[in-house]
Amino acid sequence: MDPLLLAELWWAVPAAAGAAGAGAWGVHRLNAERRLGYDAAKLELREAISAAIAAQNAARIAKADLSRVTADRAASRASSEDVNRARRDLQTAQREAKAASAAVKALRTRVTAARAEIPSRSEPTPLERLRSQHDTVLVHWMQYETDPARLIAYPSMSDGHVPATAAFLSALEHAQETRPAPGKVAPAEFTAYRLAVVRLERAFEDAERVAAGERPPIGPGWQDAAQQVITLSADVLDRAAAAAASAIAAWRERSRPGDDPNAR
Repeated sequence: MDPLLLAELWWAVPAAAGAAGAGAWGVHRLNAERRLGYDAAKLELREAISAAIAAQNAARIAKADLSRVTADRAASRASSEDVNRARRDLQTAQREAKAASAAVKALRTRVTAARAEIPSRSEPTPLERLRSQHDTVLVHWMQYETDPARLIAYPSMSDGHVPATAAFLSALEHAQETRPAPGKVAPAEFTAYRLAVVRLERAFEDAERVAAGERPPIGPGWQDAAQQVITLSADVLDRAAAAAASAIAAWRERSRPGDDPNAR
């Protein structure tokens, strides 16, 4: 196994196996909902470790294959192209192994951060924070749907034929689908939702950049939208979610096979 990967695994494996070493942090005294982000990060780390080990094994196999093909070439049992193909396969496998090792390192940092960020009983839970991030995007986007000035200045934010807007609507749909229902949430569900919210935020920022071009921003920005999420009622957020569902449905209807995105 690659020495760099081993250097990561010595720490990561015990952390991924459980929270036995974290008793001093008081982790066991917190309920599952408050340690959800930590448990999800550990799950991601376990999966990354498995992927890194598999990638290292694949790289070793590719290296052995190159040695075999090189020997066959010397004995005229393989062609130069066979050797070149085996060399390319080894290079690809080594790149993937290196990337997998880097992923383990990044997730090691995430586990450390998630453990440090386990909230107290007076703070929002990790899932509540994620839902707030999701709602912030939703509220900010609804400003483009309901503010006449924004509708005129940024028409592409409501146009699903624009690639960046279509990507945002796709990300919005995925976030809505992965948003956990009330009740017990498994770490894997939390991870899927977290990744969906990250994708949603990035897609929205991309759509805004495309829509804005050189135009100055209009009205409140992200901080104001986030504050609105705190103060708005659940009923208002439900209506925003319903409006988003309608927009997604309309976008999917316009995007059916045979629809010409250049027809408008």
